[in-house]
Amino acid sequence: MAVSHRLFRPATTTVKNTFSSFFIRSLSSSSSSSSSSGPSLDPKIDLEEAAAQLEKSSSSSPSPSPSPYKGRNFHWVFLGCPGVGKGTYASRLSSLLGVPHIATGDLVRDELSSSGLLSSQLKELVNQGKLVPDEFIISLLSKRLEAGKEKGESGYILDGFPRTVTQAEILEGVTKIDLVINLKLREEALLAKCLGRRICSECGANYNVACIDIKGDNEDSPRMYMPPLLPPPNCESKLITRADDTEEVVKERLRIYNTMTQPVEEFYRKRGKLLEFELPGGIPESWSKLLRALHLEDDKQSAIA
Repeated sequence: MAVSHRLFRPATTTVKNTFSSFFIRSLSSSSSSSSSSGPSLDPKIDLEEAAAQLEKSSSSSPSPSPSPYKGRNFHWVFLGCPGVGKGTYASRLSSLLGVPHIATGDLVRDELSSSGLLSSQLKELVNQGKLVPDEFIISLLSKRLEAGKEKGESGYILDGFPRTVTQAEILEGVTKIDLVINLKLREEALLAKCLGRRICSECGANYNVACIDIKGDNEDSPRMYMPPLLPPPNCESKLITRADDTEEVVKERLRIYNTMTQPVEEFYRKRGKLLEFELPGGIPESWSKLLRALHLEDDKQSAIA
């Protein structure tokens, strides 16, 4: 594998960013053990109460949309390892289909940026790599869906939820999930992609300085090329690296994710809702093939790829 990291004029600054380190757990199996090994989060939210709140907010009324797919209530879920590109493709599909892209990672980030005791407890958990309780994530999601309902949003694309079978069962009990898209990428490419991530410290835009070129061995393992996603000149001098984007941390995130999410994949596979999509390369190559797999068309795909 040939991987090059193109850096820019200033030295890249490392900052502490713990958001990607959070993983959601099933309280039914691990809540008692977590309380004895470190700080615990006490949002004063009952799991059944949170699920009921989610059910109340999950139904939304149709809203006007410029999308050619207007009138279709898409209820889709994106699965995939950290760094695989769920947010990128979910965001593009969100624009194409005219439905909101809801990332639980963003919801947690918003909560972390707020003030108060709950935020402090959550920060301590995330800093120590602890797992965020189901009822907390479900409560955040229900609030987001309720806010969307008030704005007239129709449908959604979930990114980062569910990550446990418990969460999947709760979601199935309160709303109908039409499709679960499981994005996959070769591990060596995924590792290089995570290590190449950069963020503009001023505007918050995400870039990637890794140029990934993996030589193919055969038809089952063809060559993979993923060009870097370079910043515009005004962001070049402001790039920073997340402190947890190290090889050791990334490999541990992948290990935990695979352990937790394989049962979720099987949960949806048994229900005939799982679409497994192996990313063949970068966005220009993968986007058009993903659309074909989803039986969708995008007249602007050549321009936005």
